[in-house]
Amino acid sequence: MKGKRPVTKAVIAAAGYGTRFLPATKNQPKEMLPIIDKPIIHYLVEECVKSGITDIILVTRAGQHIMEDYFDNNYELEYSLEQNGKENRLKIIKDIPQMANFVYVRQKGHLPYGNGSPLVAAAPLIDDDEAFAYLFGDDMVLSKTPCIQQLKEVYENNDCDGVIAAQTIPREETYRYGIVKFKEGTNQFEALVEKPDPEDAPSTVAEFGRFILNNKTVSEILKKNTGLDGELWLVDAITRASENGGTFLVHDIEGKWMTTGDPLRYMKTMVEFALEREDLGQEFKDYLKNLEM
Repeated sequence: MKGKRPVTKAVIAAAGYGTRFLPATKNQPKEMLPIIDKPIIHYLVEECVKSGITDIILVTRAGQHIMEDYFDNNYELEYSLEQNGKENRLKIIKDIPQMANFVYVRQKGHLPYGNGSPLVAAAPLIDDDEAFAYLFGDDMVLSKTPCIQQLKEVYENNDCDGVIAAQTIPREETYRYGIVKFKEGTNQFEALVEKPDPEDAPSTVAEFGRFILNNKTVSEILKKNTGLDGELWLVDAITRASENGGTFLVHDIEGKWMTTGDPLRYMKTMVEFALEREDLGQEFKDYLKNLEM
């Protein structure tokens, strides 16, 4: 809508412990696990950059400096690659710190646990009149148009306070996900029903970790009202903002949503991304076809 500031800032929540991947995540964040030859967090940053995001706030916790180092220069490695004539590899490494303006915020231990706490930590860096992208660190999307770009277009072309990424799933799988309840007769978010039985599900639209949000949600999350299991849930803040007059649209994305939240789905995501690679896809597909199962 006319008068809205362009969405140029993103907050990426990457402060979890990755306990489902122990011991691999004992000394590194889950977001640094590779999908082929790039860590998960790199794909999220790429998605943001391709969507016109210029400023990225990475919310981390103590012990995750490896993520900060990844988006910085490594002069010893650059020198070695240069001396060995590996110009293509050198360019890849030198381009990483230039992808965006990076800011790192530590999620302090006094905050409640939950996927809303990174937004509390990042809130001082967000202006009252600006909208921003918010990404969970374990959701990935394969799509021609980047997921964040899709959400930005919906936000900028509608009078709303936020856009929630979602994907339609088979009804028999609703028990696995948070399912959107819509305001009657609209594509507006009313509430999220966690893992309902198929016969009780209010829709077959599952919410996942991509959002465009503004100060309506920030104001609610800063109240630090905890919910289920004593955790601070982002969707609870969105629900309260909606109840208090906010309008949040649900966008069924073009593309395929995948999660890396547990080992099995991480492996599935690895396969999906490998099959999409021009340099690997066909050979990998042939290999899979010839496996004896």
